[in-house]
Amino acid sequence: MPLTNNVIIKLNEITTMVEDKSKLSESDVDEIKTIFKSLVESGERYDVDEVEFWFVNEGNWSSKASRIRIVNLSNYIQDKYQQTAHLRVISDDDCSCDN
Repeated sequence: MPLTNNVIIKLNEITTMVEDKSKLSESDVDEIKTIFKSLVESGERYDVDEVEFWFVNEGNWSSKASRIRIVNLSNYIQDKYQQTAHLRVISDDDCSCDN
């Protein structure tokens, strides 16, 4: 699945935000998590391999470790959101328990 314009815009935000692309700071990591979380909460989905491909081809990310860290964060956030989304499907009203 190709990246949507919204995802590309957010990847560009990450590139602009991170000053030292050879080493991500903890504040960089927190902000990157927030960006990916906002994407998945708004209904955006992305292929993690496409995210990695985008960072490889973007040109400013010469550090493989930084690219891998961002890709891992994107994967973690998307997987975590999908897992918790399944839990939100069942509401208390659906329970036929005799409590």
